[in-house]
Amino acid sequence: MSAVVTRFAPSPTGLLHIGHAHSALVGWRAAREAGGCFLLRLEDIDRARCRPGFAAAILRDLAWLGLDWDGAVRVQSEHFADYRAALDRLDALGLLYPCFCTRTAIRAEVTQAAAAPHGVDGALYPSTCRGLSLPERAARRKAGAAWALRLDVAKALALTGTLWWEDERAGRVAADPLRLGDVVLARKETPTSYHLAVTVDDALQGVSLVTRGEDLFAATHIHRLLQALLDLPVPRYRHHPLLVDAGGRRYAKRDRALSLSALRACGRTPQEVRAMAGFPEWAGS
Repeated sequence: MSAVVTRFAPSPTGLLHIGHAHSALVGWRAAREAGGCFLLRLEDIDRARCRPGFAAAILRDLAWLGLDWDGAVRVQSEHFADYRAALDRLDALGLLYPCFCTRTAIRAEVTQAAAAPHGVDGALYPSTCRGLSLPERAARRKAGAAWALRLDVAKALALTGTLWWEDERAGRVAADPLRLGDVVLARKETPTSYHLAVTVDDALQGVSLVTRGEDLFAATHIHRLLQALLDLPVPRYRHHPLLVDAGGRRYAKRDRALSLSALRACGRTPQEVRAMAGFPEWAGS
């Protein structure tokens, strides 16, 4: 049986908080208890919001917390060629189309539709641009219009057929990517999206167990489809419950008082923070 490989993949758009600590500890413990590898990846494709200072803080906070990782840190912005290759392959299959709709236009069209289809995150993109002719697409690009590359999910499913994945909490799950609609895989100004980059990265890094919050469970429907289309290995998944405050609200980067750096500054020890993050058995180690 191959060694377990997990990863923690934060975005350097803010400081790590106690919820991040919980997620990182879940992946780190899964790898270390199995004698496997724990990888660190910085998902910094959003160049407008990501900051080098936050990236440095992530490494500092994890080390202070007592987490170590194996090998070099993978930084997504250094690997755009990998995502471009994946896009080219999908394009060669005829599965991508440019979308020129603004978010405002999409919201307006969905609002006007009498029975707009809904998915896990609300109304789905109504596939407005899927039927544009090749000359019309070329003309809009030549005119400098902003665009996003979307995946034709129905056409993709016709190629792959029925798909499944294994989740350690939910069991065998039938993939239903239609519930997310024709997702964006790249934009004019950003050569990849979360869905594409995370799927490609997990395969290239040999991740065998994806540990992440249950808020990303639905995204796995699309990731499983991309794995099949790109002939990538399928990891197991463990979507853990989110850490929440006393009022039942999930922690967010705006909760600066509960950032790891703030907790450290006010005198909290790594042992205390590990306990706060849901690992009281490590409070005294």
